[in-house]
Amino acid sequence: EGPRGAGQTGAGLMRCLSVRQPFAHLIVTGRKRIELRGWNTRFRGEFLVHAPLAVMEADRRRLGVRGPLATGAIVGRAELRGVREYGSAAEVAADRRLHLAPRRMYGRRYGFELARPRAFGSPVPCRGRLGFFEAGAPAAGRPGARDRLAEEIIDEEHRYRLVGMH
Repeated sequence: EGPRGAGQTGAGLMRCLSVRQPFAHLIVTGRKRIELRGWNTRFRGEFLVHAPLAVMEADRRRLGVRGPLATGAIVGRAELRGVREYGSAAEVAADRRLHLAPRRMYGRRYGFELARPRAFGSPVPCRGRLGFFEAGAPAAGRPGARDRLAEEIIDEEHRYRLVGMH
């Protein structure tokens, strides 16, 4: 996965990762700083955070996440800075404040280290897929999703640059 900056994959598309709610919300709001996975990646950089239709209600209650959660949409973005390789469940448990995962997930071997989270003001409808995928093409039956995604990314990037100048 080459040096394409800002997670862009070409033609204005960006890499995207599906993360079930409430964890997608926790990532884009900065509460979750490690995403546990059973697979590794060489990718580093910004990516979009997609929330699939399923909501893990037990985890939502356990973590005290209230209010409506967007699903079936891209809810924000974050940066993948590095990957931790865990050798045991005890090592995963030691990072529990960073990943917020339930014990059943402690068998995961990799922890994606996340930084610079940003929630989108308006979720962008999108169909998810496994692993990192390219986002930007409109979902079937949802015309204009690509344009809305591009507008939201440009708007977020513009605001970020303005804030960084002050």
